[in-house]
Amino acid sequence: MLNTSMFLFCSIHILTQSQVTPRHLRKSHRNGFMKFYSPRTATAVIIANMVGSGVFVSLGYQLVDIQSTFPILFLWLLGGIAALTGAMSYAELGAAMPRSGGEYNFLTRVYHPAAGFISGWVSATIGFAAPIAAVAIAFGEYTTRIFPTGEYNLVKPLAMLLVFVAMWFHTRSREQSSWFQTSFTALKIVIILIFCVSALLLVPEPQQLKLTPSAEDLKTIGSPAFAVALIYVAFSYTGWNAATYILGEMENPQKDLPRVLITGTALVTFLYVFLNFVFLKVAPVEAMQGQTEIAFIAAQYAFGDWGGRAVGLMMALLLISSVGAMTLAGPRAIQAIGEDYKLFSYLGQVEENGLPMRAIAIQSMMALTLIMTSSFKTILVFAGGMLAFNSLLAVLGVIILRIREPEMERPYNVPFYPIVPLIFLLITGFTLIYVIIDNPRTALFGAGVIALGLVAYVFCRRYEERHKD
Repeated sequence: MLNTSMFLFCSIHILTQSQVTPRHLRKSHRNGFMKFYSPRTATAVIIANMVGSGVFVSLGYQLVDIQSTFPILFLWLLGGIAALTGAMSYAELGAAMPRSGGEYNFLTRVYHPAAGFISGWVSATIGFAAPIAAVAIAFGEYTTRIFPTGEYNLVKPLAMLLVFVAMWFHTRSREQSSWFQTSFTALKIVIILIFCVSALLLVPEPQQLKLTPSAEDLKTIGSPAFAVALIYVAFSYTGWNAATYILGEMENPQKDLPRVLITGTALVTFLYVFLNFVFLKVAPVEAMQGQTEIAFIAAQYAFGDWGGRAVGLMMALLLISSVGAMTLAGPRAIQAIGEDYKLFSYLGQVEENGLPMRAIAIQSMMALTLIMTSSFKTILVFAGGMLAFNSLLAVLGVIILRIREPEMERPYNVPFYPIVPLIFLLITGFTLIYVIIDNPRTALFGAGVIALGLVAYVFCRRYEERHKD
């Protein structure tokens, strides 16, 4: 209990401390708008990007094939290790190449402009628009579960409304954008911890959990079912790299990025393992198998029907920050493409307040399209695999640059190199192999998206050659 209280205090302190950037540097001399996002906001973006719908629905899918406690909790710990090793690797890349755009920036430099373009294409079409759609749909499902709408299905209308609200806040100003993000992220952490502690204390019939591995558990960890379950975990941890998308809008990215990435990822890893332990402790496996509203189900077992509805409402509220964080980070990849390619120059422009409103609007429109046309599970598996592939190429770039450019200035060096990036590559590669084996049609669709990105790149290059100044 003391450890949880200390964690709660530290989390809120990180997200609510005063701006550390001097006022004269935070404001643009020309128009008075906030010029930089603070480390506090960048950390909030990471936490909010990661803690979205995935952790509140993935357990239901995992329990279909795995019912033992140890493999389930090990899944979430393993996902945290992968995210943390990935964050350390991205910190080296981001400190050495401090430009907004995430993988678009890294892959362009490490491999080829075509690789960067395709990465940005994936981020724009799938990487952020799809998770926004998934989280927004989960928001609609939680809300309508709490407030039944009878014959009217308002899941998707509510999801679309949330996307519009997030788009509105993040196109006003950096001040409002920062307030929206840090406020809802701090609220998210508080809600999760209050739920976890209260559920453990008040559940009338706690489940018996076995936390030591058996021989059968070890066999499960090496099975295809475990690898498939890891896909859902990988999707849930998606977002640990979000701060790299706003690198160019941080005042001291080379100094602040490593701390922001590692702190945000470590906090979320603790939350995920703790939260799934609580889910398993308060609700029977049979009640959660194949279900999406896991938090609502667990809350009903812990607090009764009305208590469950109240917690379900809180869970719906905390999904708001996730949609907001992805609406903030994702368009920077679209913006970077617009800055580098004349054909998309319209999307690279920023307004007087310094925000890429056009890129934000385009991404939001794609998310709205996915909400209207796709199911949650389809989005989860497909987006998780595509984003994992993007991250794998970026982390591999750490090793490639160390070999190819040993003299490159690196303000931050990944610790225990090459062990840290290799751990990430091993876990992520293992996951992707089983995505292909278990979902060949999804893998083919992903290959199609990449192929379309390559076609778009070739078209852009030809357009550039024909319209040289």
